[in-house]
Amino acid sequence: MQRRAVVEDVPVATDHWIGGERVESADRFVDRSPIDEAPIAEVARGTARDVDAAVAAARDAFAGWSATAPKERSELLHRIADRVEARLEELARVETRDNGSLLRSHRRSVMPRVARNLRFFADQLLDLPDERFEQERFVSRTRWEPAGVTAVITPWNAPLMLATWRVAPALAAGDTVVLKPPEWAPLTASLLADLAREAGLPDGVLNVVHGIGEEAGAALAAHPGIDRLAFTGSVETGSLVARAAGANLTPVSLELGGKSPFLVFADADLDAAVRQAVNQYDNAGQVCLAGTRLIVERSIYEVFVERFTAAAAALVQGDPRDEGTDLGPLITREHLERVDGFVRRAEADGARILMGGGPNEEVGGLHYRPTLIADAPTGSEILTKEVFGPVLTIQPFEDEDEAIGLANATDYGLAAIVYTGDRERADRVSARLVAGTVWVNCFFVRDLRAPFGGARRSGIGREGGVYSFDFYADVKNVCSAPWSKED
Repeated sequence: MQRRAVVEDVPVATDHWIGGERVESADRFVDRSPIDEAPIAEVARGTARDVDAAVAAARDAFAGWSATAPKERSELLHRIADRVEARLEELARVETRDNGSLLRSHRRSVMPRVARNLRFFADQLLDLPDERFEQERFVSRTRWEPAGVTAVITPWNAPLMLATWRVAPALAAGDTVVLKPPEWAPLTASLLADLAREAGLPDGVLNVVHGIGEEAGAALAAHPGIDRLAFTGSVETGSLVARAAGANLTPVSLELGGKSPFLVFADADLDAAVRQAVNQYDNAGQVCLAGTRLIVERSIYEVFVERFTAAAAALVQGDPRDEGTDLGPLITREHLERVDGFVRRAEADGARILMGGGPNEEVGGLHYRPTLIADAPTGSEILTKEVFGPVLTIQPFEDEDEAIGLANATDYGLAAIVYTGDRERADRVSARLVAGTVWVNCFFVRDLRAPFGGARRSGIGREGGVYSFDFYADVKNVCSAPWSKED
């Protein structure tokens, strides 16, 4: 009998989805909502055996799916997107309950982006470049061949959006997929499987194995039947995933942590810079791209701090299902204690807490006050390690060289933000920053055609547009000799 939970009045299957069927596990784990720490579902706890079954189902389905015409694959992805849009409200409510992110954000941007991911790669599939190179009458042409079975392991901070960011191009390329959702927020992945079935996706093309990262995730990463592996998460876990995949020479795409700089020059639009800096507390700071290191030109430093702290103090913490809430809870009690540990150690190192600095006792639960830290010693943990909570640091700088030196003083390189009124300076600074993405006078603008990924320890590879198909497809070169003297 299929097991289900009812979450925000939405029935959600809590078993695996393997080969077009719901599959139970002998053991289960408890999924708790960060809103009140209450259990909301008991979910199948996958084992290596479940992973084997899912990979086998994906392998069996690969021959048929890879031979499916691109136009038909594209149409199927559009049909899944149709169903996402039809059930957007339900998906938003379930994910908010499951991971504590703002319901208004899920309604307005996150779930629409889920559908956009599917539609974008459905269309990109039909627009892949058919490159032709000629050399002394020999002709080389590129072909985009399906790579095989893709494993996708996703994080909890935007589970469905980040799942479809990887699943959509893999399916479009003709791969079959085994998706392992996060144990801290697994439910919308189950709903995605239902929507794919309703859209007519053949059995075994998309499989979902629930479970604990160290168990099901580890078994999937090390599986010899995987041809591609896409992972989003921490540097530490990414290193383990890459090591496991490396034993089988499985190509990996890794989006890992960030400690992004937010540079503000004196010639910037200060009001716009302050607004965007406060936005770095979005999702309670649980965003890998967030510009958590504010680096501000000294001549405007004091006024920036004054305006920033005033604006941040107006943020409303509370139930993420309420329209007026700006910051929801952290994901788990363990994570809250981890975030607080960073702040306590920063204080012990001599840093100064300008605002926040601890759990919000007035709201209670897993809410942590938006925090700003100044005067942290050069090279200290709070300036160099990812906190993944509503904790920002601020540092002054004298000139462009010092600003760039401070910005690049971490092992990360996921993103950077630059606010300036000087176009030439923007170009100079952007060229010298170590980052996969640099936003100038804006933040979080995503053209899905553009490359996305991290430098240094923030990841391996680029995705988006053709870059995604570079990974999820085997790009083949077919070189032909002249057929006749007339050719």
